[in-house]
Amino acid sequence: MPSSLVNLVSKCVIFPYQNSHVGTLKLSVSDIPMLSCHYIQKGILLTAPPFSLDDLVVFLQQALSTTLSYFPPLAGRMITDPEGNVQIDCNDGGIDFLVVKSPTLSVSDILCPGDVPDCVKEFFTFDKTISYSGHLKPLAAVQVTEMVDGVFIGCSVNHAVTDGTSFWHFFNTFAEITKGASKISNTPDFCRDTVFNSQAVLKFPPGGPTVTFSGDEPLRERIFHFSREAILKLKYRANYGCLSTKQTNSEVLGKLSNDNWKSVNSNTEISSFQSLCAQLWRSVTRARKLEPTKTTTFRMAVNCRHRLDPKLNPYYFGNAIQSIPNYAPAGELLANDLSWGANLLHKSVVAHDNETVLHGVKDWERQPRLFPLGNADGASITMGSSPRFPMYNNDFGWGKPLAVRSGRANKFDGKISAFPGREENGSVDLEVVLSPNTMAGLENDAEIMQYVSEMELVN
Repeated sequence: MPSSLVNLVSKCVIFPYQNSHVGTLKLSVSDIPMLSCHYIQKGILLTAPPFSLDDLVVFLQQALSTTLSYFPPLAGRMITDPEGNVQIDCNDGGIDFLVVKSPTLSVSDILCPGDVPDCVKEFFTFDKTISYSGHLKPLAAVQVTEMVDGVFIGCSVNHAVTDGTSFWHFFNTFAEITKGASKISNTPDFCRDTVFNSQAVLKFPPGGPTVTFSGDEPLRERIFHFSREAILKLKYRANYGCLSTKQTNSEVLGKLSNDNWKSVNSNTEISSFQSLCAQLWRSVTRARKLEPTKTTTFRMAVNCRHRLDPKLNPYYFGNAIQSIPNYAPAGELLANDLSWGANLLHKSVVAHDNETVLHGVKDWERQPRLFPLGNADGASITMGSSPRFPMYNNDFGWGKPLAVRSGRANKFDGKISAFPGREENGSVDLEVVLSPNTMAGLENDAEIMQYVSEMELVN
């Protein structure tokens, strides 16, 4: 990105308003594998606030200090004890806060059709920083970028400290306090007396781990928007086969409108999101032009908080996720209809219950290892994030976000991130990262592109 587009205005450290009483938190079997992953980088695009950048910075810094008092792990640092256990020392070390100004970028530049512009990657700090670096660096950072007619608030957080659920809990609380709340809506739970606690130790080489993917291959990144109506049509196809030419949109919507992103889907019905994922799996596989016998993988991250018995607190702070891999020969996936692949995904998600979670923990304890991000065989897709995350709940005091975007972190051919659509009515935005050739093939795949629509901004 040309240096003339952005200028660093200031950088400082924000400390918690109150001292922490949490002490140290040992990383769990769900946290430790993330030490080789980059910091999470997510943020929101907003219209220009009705006050100056200087006033905005003051408001954000004060609110961030208060927010860190509720989330002391983020203001801490990592330590490794003599036995090799990695822990978070909640020592009030603070987080970085950067102010950046662009005299030329506008909201329309960010929301332009086509590929996500490279300038978005400059809205985040800790670029390609590995989470193990939290031993020496802050565990989080916030960057505020002022544009001609808008502002972007980007947050980078150590992935061994938070998963997506905890990340957006922190971000929502930050917005809530900035807007003027005197009491937060949801208090984080730092309990470490869970099934994810373990005595198993993962040994690291001197200097720590490295990422499990190259990160140097050429990539394209696009946001594909799927309206609620389009996704319900996909769900109908996955559950009942092709739509009849006599069926109207209203009939389909009426039949399937009970689908709710905020609840756990039925054990018998393929969900909207599973239907969408299956379509993406088919279309990307076709675009890659794989041999029919080549095994393809669709990997999904699942939140385990509600899958355990007893359940974890929904605001448990940390990583409480596991990965579900689904396999299918490319030829078989494409020869069958949408319901075939969707049913594979559906069955694996439904089967991931308390017993499966516990089995995953025991399996990791037998062989401690890092999370294998990447696409080594050229036939894998990794789905991250979730349309259930409350990304558009981040009203900092002057309105709802215009869009959600992410940085360079953890991106490779086949990395997909799911965001809720701005309409928040069951629509979904997929952030799709693919090799240039595969992306071109996907853009020409009529089976999926019939469901893609332009994003509409609403007031």
